[in-house]
Amino acid sequence: MGSFDSPEEFREVIDKTFTIMSTDPEMGPKLRDAETPQRFEFPDLDLVVNITYAREVEDGQHLRWVWSDDPGWEAEVEMKMDSDVANRYFQGKENVAVAMARRRIKSSGNVKKALALIPVTKPIFERYREMIAAEYPHLLE
Repeated sequence: MGSFDSPEEFREVIDKTFTIMSTDPEMGPKLRDAETPQRFEFPDLDLVVNITYAREVEDGQHLRWVWSDDPGWEAEVEMKMDSDVANRYFQGKENVAVAMARRRIKSSGNVKKALALIPVTKPIFERYREMIAAEYPHLLE
């Protein structure tokens, strides 16, 4: 349990997750105002996503992201983890600080700034669990 079927499924789930955070009336504006561009690498799936704040809010989106090594902006924070760690995190079952200490998440850049965003994103845990329970039950931990 808890493993993605394919890189395509992972990307689909993460796109939906970022959309939830980006359009949420509480999380979206706070994440945008934090202005913390981040790069996430998932070596087990050979995927990279870069996420940053939207300069202009369009269609309720406060964030923008691209699945590319060359997003057109510099990341302030880089995180590297396997997809199962990301899945556990979004379910509220992986503590980032502990995962970093145990090297399940490798990070560089302004990590303190990124860690400050964790309380802002806490509402995603329940919404992520609801989404995967309904659409991707094999991912539940």
